[in-house]
Order: sequence, then C-alpha cells, then structure tokens
Amino acid sequence: MSNKAEIESDLKAAEQKLARLCQEEGSSAKEEASTATVTIKPRHGQEMHHLRAECEELRDILDAMNASED
Repeated sequence: MSNKAEIESDLKAAEQKLARLCQEEGSSAKEEASTATVTIKPRHGQEMHHLRAECEELRDILDAMNASED
C-alpha cells in the first residue's frame, strides 16, 4: 500500500492536471464566443471525468488514513 506522502503527491498531480484541462476547456469556449450563442464542445471530457473520479478516490483514502490516526 502506498504511504500518505505518495498519495498526497498523486492527488496534487491529478488536481493540477484537472485544473489545466478545465482551463483549456474554458479558453476554447472564450475563443468561440464571437457569436451570440456559444456551444462548448468538450475536448477532454472523458479524461476530466476520470481525473475527478481519481481525485475523489484519493481524497477518500487520505480521509480514511487520517481517521485511523486519530
């Protein structure tokens, strides 16, 4: 089983990648905002969904580790 520091590192990396992808999605919407109606077409939807699930799982593991320390 991974130690707490490794899990925290993995969580930070996943959160940073997710934030970058979200920012890219937002930037593409702004670029297309020249018309009255803006349709956002997700380019990274599947990867973002996977990263959100991974972050949630890692947070749950950290919560459980913290609870067991108490």
